[in-house]
Amino acid sequence: MLHDITFFSRFEQDILAERKTITIRDASESHFQPGEVLRVSRYEDGVFFCFIEVLSVTPVALDALTETHARQENMTLSELKQVIKDIYPGLDELFVIAFHKCRGEFQ
Repeated sequence: MLHDITFFSRFEQDILAERKTITIRDASESHFQPGEVLRVSRYEDGVFFCFIEVLSVTPVALDALTETHARQENMTLSELKQVIKDIYPGLDELFVIAFHKCRGEFQ
């Protein structure tokens, strides 16, 4: 059974081009497991655009985010921290979901 995950539309092209290889989420999305394939849609309109395979799910504090995380998100560290603060205001306990875009079809 496939599970769904959504991304803001501004991240679609980076995911498709494999420039974005992690997503940072709150505990409500920390249940994904390595090897799990997720159906990816845009948050704003629910339009499907690809499948990703989860590589790992790792807890991280906001203050522990690094330049490496920022590169994996295809942004600067200051941009990354601001995006996280905008999406999850006041939250420090986060999870890094590493993934790669799948090639081929999944059911």
